[in-house]
Order: sequence, then structure tokens, then C-alpha cells
Amino acid sequence: MGKPKGKVKIKWSPEFAYAIGLITTDGNLSSDRRHINFTSKDKDLVETFIKCLKLENKIGRKARGGEKEKKYFVVQFGDVLFYNFLLSIGLLSKKSKILNKIEIPKEHFFDFLRGHFDGDGTFYSYWDKRWKSSFMFYTVFISASKNHIDWLRKSLYKFLQIKGHVTKARASSVYNLKYAKSESLKLLINLYQKNCICLSRKYLKINKALAIIGKKI
Repeated sequence: MGKPKGKVKIKWSPEFAYAIGLITTDGNLSSDRRHINFTSKDKDLVETFIKCLKLENKIGRKARGGEKEKKYFVVQFGDVLFYNFLLSIGLLSKKSKILNKIEIPKEHFFDFLRGHFDGDGTFYSYWDKRWKSSFMFYTVFISASKNHIDWLRKSLYKFLQIKGHVTKARASSVYNLKYAKSESLKLLINLYQKNCICLSRKYLKINKALAIIGKKI
């Protein structure tokens, strides 16, 4: 008998690392140790995920919690080899609060981070009324795991020497790793390389904001 074959080709590339970032945020490893699913309100993101991993599975719809309306798009597939690979790099079943570092090759860290950002990150900007003509913006990474957020922060300091800061609202279950203006700009320039795979609406939103201060990525 030959070696078992998986649906996913396990080989690091920008697309593969981006998909790992998406799984880290919006993915789920089933307790059956075989199935992986990826869920998002953004159909484009699910389609991109499928493209990155070269899957042929169809996209379904689902509701969450007590919702009746199926607002979420989901793709699920079984692949024991890929499942075990995900475990080997640090991903976990029921991972949200206990996730730690993920083993990513240095050359693909920012591809992974861009997937992480597109899956569960945010960017926002505003005019600060305290200061005349002061335009502020923040790049934010979100996780329910403090250890994972701390790992991201340490990694970004190692790569870019940016510090950021971590916040958590008293009533919230998630941690926010935030980078303000100058650090955010340094981060975004590295996050978005030329012709990289990304969620286009988020990329356009960022560039629209940066254009206010005469910058672009």
C-alpha cells in the first residue's frame, strides 16, 4: 500500500501561509481529528481560502448561537495529514483561549499575519479632536488567547522593532494588539507586499485612509 494522500498539498508558500493565518483565526479543528472547517461572514474570504489550499469543496451556509438566519459561509473538508500538520505547528482543537505560538517559517511570517489580520483583525481611523489636523489610525489583531497575542507582539518586535500595546475591555473575552500611526504604517508596508493575496475590501479601506496623509501601501 502506498502512503495516504491528503487533499491539501503541505508546502509553504505565500498562499499556504495566508491560509494558515485564516485557520488560526476563523478556522476550527474538529474533535474527530480529521475535519477542518473555515467559517466567515465574508464569502470572498471563504473563496480565497479554498483557492489558497486548492480545495474542490463547496461553500455552505450556517447560523451561529441562537441565530435563525444563516449569515455565515463555511467550507469543511476531511484531511488527516493536514489536520496532523496543523497540530504539529501549534494549532489546536478548541483553541480559542489556549492558543500559543504558531511555527511559521520566517520568510512567510507576514503572509501568515495577513491571513490572521483578514480573518480577525481590524483597521480604523479618525480625526482626533484634541489636536488640530490630527488624523489617527490603528491596526489591530484580535484573539481570545493572551499567550497568542503576546507571541504576535514579540514576533513583530523582533521583525520590525515595533512595540504596540495590548488592551482588553473588562466585559470582553478578547485581547486586542494595537499599533498606532507610525508603527502601524511600518507594519502595513510589510504586511502588504506587491501582488499579495488579501481581502481586497480591507486593503482598499486602509489605502483610502492612508491617502489622507499622503501615504499608500
